[in-house]
Amino acid sequence: MSLGRKLASQSSVIFGARLFGAGLIFLVQALIARMWGAPLLGEFLIVVASVNLISVAMPLGFHTVGTYFAAEYRARGDRRQLAAFLTRAYLHVVVAFALLVLLGPWILDRVGQGQGTVARHFIPVAMLTLGTAIVYVNSALLIGLKRPFAGFFADTLLRPMIVMAAFLSVMSASVAESGFTTMLWIIGAGYVAVSIVQFVFVMTSLKRIPSEAPLRPLESARWWRFALPWVLISIATDFFFDIDLLLLSHSLSHEDLAIFGVCARIFSLASFGVAAVYAVTLPDMFESEARADRADFHRKVGEANMVASLIALALFAVLLVLAPFALQLFGPAFTAGAVPLAILCLGLIVRSAFGPASLVLSIHDRPWASLPAIGIGLACLVVGNLLLVPGFGLMGAACSALIAITIWSFALWLTVRWTAGVDVSIMQWFRTRRAATA
Repeated sequence: MSLGRKLASQSSVIFGARLFGAGLIFLVQALIARMWGAPLLGEFLIVVASVNLISVAMPLGFHTVGTYFAAEYRARGDRRQLAAFLTRAYLHVVVAFALLVLLGPWILDRVGQGQGTVARHFIPVAMLTLGTAIVYVNSALLIGLKRPFAGFFADTLLRPMIVMAAFLSVMSASVAESGFTTMLWIIGAGYVAVSIVQFVFVMTSLKRIPSEAPLRPLESARWWRFALPWVLISIATDFFFDIDLLLLSHSLSHEDLAIFGVCARIFSLASFGVAAVYAVTLPDMFESEARADRADFHRKVGEANMVASLIALALFAVLLVLAPFALQLFGPAFTAGAVPLAILCLGLIVRSAFGPASLVLSIHDRPWASLPAIGIGLACLVVGNLLLVPGFGLMGAACSALIAITIWSFALWLTVRWTAGVDVSIMQWFRTRRAATA
């Protein structure tokens, strides 16, 4: 099977699972809003956002580069280095969880959130944070070890099923607040169990890696050199719209902010379809670079960009038709987000066309080179919000995000051209095709 067909088939399965799981999550959120009221839906979203931000910091960036190093050590047959890497990553999570349990309530009290949503449900939130952080590390390692389904399905499929099952088991509670608390306990315990099962898959996969490479000192300094910039890259990219929502909280009404938040979640779901393509192809790209086969590396980058761009175009077309119906689930007022959502999805096409610049910079041992472009993109987002949102509301917020994503993607593409001499855009696919024809 050619790489293009492999990417299309595997990423389609992964994205299909993600789509099903996201559908469950959206259904749960809609049911919470209609049965328990909007305030409890707001608390649920606060819990989810808090868990995401805390758990992404707990591995100290090692989950963001886990796929990269797992692919490298698998290709080299260096099981010793890989075992040391994953031990360090899990140790970070355990130590961070201990600090969270000990200092979390004190910190919440000091920042004025001692009676807030997270503080009132601190133990189940901490459990969910632990499970999420472990799954982040598990998934990154499994993807690098060429087990993408085992890597993705825990977060894309099992967690939404746990959330749905937890809600259905308590939806008839006479007191909504009591049912909500019980639901969080069930979700937290269930996700910790999922993370343990997935961890067993990691250990099983590790045993299959040969130990052929000569003994070398542990590459701890190299791990940190990649992990520190990538944790910043991950926060800025994966939580781009969480940052944007905080920026918009002072310029949009609560209703418009809720509408934009739902649109941002739908966009994040769509962007996962593109991210899955690059996650599947990363091990193959690294093997080509490790063999110094530049022609094969260019071919794989080009094919990944073409598949990602086609998926982005298809998602854009689907959302143009289905977005109004999906938004209607949250209430009639949410249909105002249909056009802003379409504008946001144009950014997905832009990302795909410019290619996986940050990944390629890391493959070429220049992980820090991504940070200036990211800083430029975030600065453009702040300026765009200040100029466009007061006069144009939701449309201004969507246009501001699209402009920031475009400038950010172009700056990253230009950085790769200057520093690594590689064109990671979709144009690489056309060059490869012309070369093959000639």
